[in-house]
This record gives sequence, structure tokens and C-alpha cells, in this order.
Amino acid sequence: MKLYMAPGSCTTGIHILLEELELPFEAWIINLPAGDHLRADYVAINPKSTIPTLVRNDGTPLSDYLAISFWLARSYPRAKLLPEEADAAARVMEIISYVSSVLHGQGFARIFTTDAFSTSATDHAAIKLRGREIVDKAFSILDAQVTDGAYAIGTFTIADPALFYVEFWADKLGIPLPPRLQAHYALMRSRPVVQRVLIEEGYRN
Repeated sequence: MKLYMAPGSCTTGIHILLEELELPFEAWIINLPAGDHLRADYVAINPKSTIPTLVRNDGTPLSDYLAISFWLARSYPRAKLLPEEADAAARVMEIISYVSSVLHGQGFARIFTTDAFSTSATDHAAIKLRGREIVDKAFSILDAQVTDGAYAIGTFTIADPALFYVEFWADKLGIPLPPRLQAHYALMRSRPVVQRVLIEEGYRN
């Protein structure tokens, strides 16, 4: 398989899952600032020009954290990355959806890709401030939902790498995490696979 990724991005979550499942894959780095995601060869693979994209062994591509993580969990059920019980599975999907659509898509997007929200530099400070407000509120909501002192729903699932990548962004930006999410982040950082993935992606601390 081939994972089209950018170190330290949302693709880190999929990288973690692939390593947890011990699946062989090739990492193809997409340089977003350089516009690699807009190149014709990448658009031919993923017309949405987004990351991550996972090209599977049969040659078919799959994009988006939610879709890829769900496929991995269902394709390798013995790893128990997605509960069979409906309510627990729904809680996992609820967390991932909120992380990707609100924390990432509305909050951190305003902080990292401010130009996408306005071409006027005079608007940028207000856009970033709004992004921070969204991030803080979303973290507060998630903190009330996750299991105290454990993984998001108690056991390790596909929700945890999703939470981890936004917690990692917060750490790098100096944004404080509420108590349960801080404990979750520390727990994820203690996993050998996560430590290995961060080193592979160029992060030493």
C-alpha cells in the first residue's frame, strides 16, 4: 500500500494505525506549501487534493481520516480498533467526526491556513483568534466526553490517533489541553508505536 502523507499533519493518525497493524506500506510525502496536492499526478489519484490518501493493495485509493481508519478497522477486525457494539462504535465515530470537521476543519484550519479564509491581511488576526476560540471550545467539549485516565472510550480505537494529532498540534502551538485530554495525550505519547512514528516523521521530542 501507499500512504500519501505530510509529517505532523492529520496523516500522522493513519501512519499510527498502519504501524499498529504492522502493515507494510510506502510513505509518499506530499509537500502542501509547495502545492504537491495540486499536481496532476496526485489529482489523478485523489481529485479532492486532500490528505491522507491510502492506495490499497488492489490499486484503489481511499481518502479522508474517517474513511481510511474505518476501512482499516473493518479489514483487520482482530485488532479490535472499532467496537462491534453499536453504541460504542457510534461514540468512536462521533469523536472522529467532531475532530475532523470542527477541531481540524474549522478551528486549526483558521490558524494554519488563514489565507484560505481571507486574502486580506487585515482580517488574519481576527480569523486566527476565531480559530483559537473554536479550538478551545471543542477541546472542552471533548474533554467531557472522553474516558478519564484512559483512551477515548476506554480501550484503544481508531478515535485515539485522531484525537492525538490535534493534541499534538496543540502541544506544538502551546495551546493548553484540558485535564482528560492532557492525560490522553500523555498516554498516547507513551505508546511505542507513537514514539516510533514521531521519530520517523522527524520529531524527536
